[in-house]
Amino acid sequence: MEIANKDLWHDRITTDPQIMSGRPCIRGMRITVSLVLSLVASEMKTSEILEAYPYLEAEDIKASLQYAAFLAQSQRSPFSGVSA
Repeated sequence: MEIANKDLWHDRITTDPQIMSGRPCIRGMRITVSLVLSLVASEMKTSEILEAYPYLEAEDIKASLQYAAFLAQSQRSPFSGVSA
């Protein structure tokens, strides 16, 4: 089973050098994926995020999580080879 399918987030996560210095954003807006992930990590509920950012949609939050999962699957950890 594939954890994150590119097709599910491809249309919602955008990068543009002219917007937020090319950082991944939601649908070309100045809302970064990292902001959405930080809100989720701080235990904000989807409804709270949507209330605070009414131009976001629930699918944007889901797409951000799927994008993060895709990156985690496809990139080598910076902690590889580091012993505790």
